[in-house]
Amino acid sequence: MILDTTPFMADEEPIASSSSNPPPTSSESFNTFFENWLREQNSHLEELVTAANNHNNNNNNENDAVLLQLIEKVVRQYEQYYRTKSDWEKRDAIAMYTPSWLSNLEDAFLWIGGWRPTLAIHLLYSKLGIQVDAKLDDLIRGIATGDLSDLAPKQMEKIDELHRKIIHEERVLTEKLAKVQETAADRSMVELSIAVSEMMRSGGSDGGESEERVEEVLEVKCGEMEELLHMADHLRLETLKAVIEILTPIQAVHFLIAKAELYLRLHEWGKKRGTIGKGVNWSCMSGCARVAGNPVFKF
Repeated sequence: MILDTTPFMADEEPIASSSSNPPPTSSESFNTFFENWLREQNSHLEELVTAANNHNNNNNNENDAVLLQLIEKVVRQYEQYYRTKSDWEKRDAIAMYTPSWLSNLEDAFLWIGGWRPTLAIHLLYSKLGIQVDAKLDDLIRGIATGDLSDLAPKQMEKIDELHRKIIHEERVLTEKLAKVQETAADRSMVELSIAVSEMMRSGGSDGGESEERVEEVLEVKCGEMEELLHMADHLRLETLKAVIEILTPIQAVHFLIAKAELYLRLHEWGKKRGTIGKGVNWSCMSGCARVAGNPVFKF
């Protein structure tokens, strides 16, 4: 499946903003963008669910064209998210490592300011297993199911190859992050901490010279952290697009449904845990739609 989604494609350089709009001026402004983005994602989820329910295996050519348009729209929304996030990272990269717009539950699963790219593969395998179990009788009789349980051996080979590639790239970035984190105790940081501590004990002042040195040293480290965020976000988006390229349109729709459901529900669960602790009612909290008999929670 070929996606017509620009500006970001899998073989491009790590995400950097090309927008002429200025970056957000506060965390509240990105928080507002994020909440609006979630509402739009929930709207797209409902469109995906409707498309999956209306899919007709006897008229695939016509349906595939409609599905492709929807898939491209959803992918463009992810591009918009990473483009805006890139703008914000340029202004305050450190804040993106502990985003205030996410819950503590979501924070626990973060890797360099977001989800691990390999989670897209794990999500695909989990959804595949669920759908295979649900359609096992049809599969045994050789009946096409019109979902991820129809994955062909060639597709599985490509997914496995992609998985190994992403694991390697994740490890490279994890090692880069470790090296940057280790610089918290490098010679420049220790020298500064000693000098400033001694000055504080003596009650003296250097006319702001130490503050300038601290800012210079930290600016370099913040720059390295920002670069890692751009690289990690690029890998996240690259992985999403690579998975979709392997799938048929209807399979991609089911994958995007699972991705949106997991993201939205984890965000909702985290917010509820933050307010009422463990006394959460895990049943349909806000009503639900259904895909082929399975509940799809909605806000």
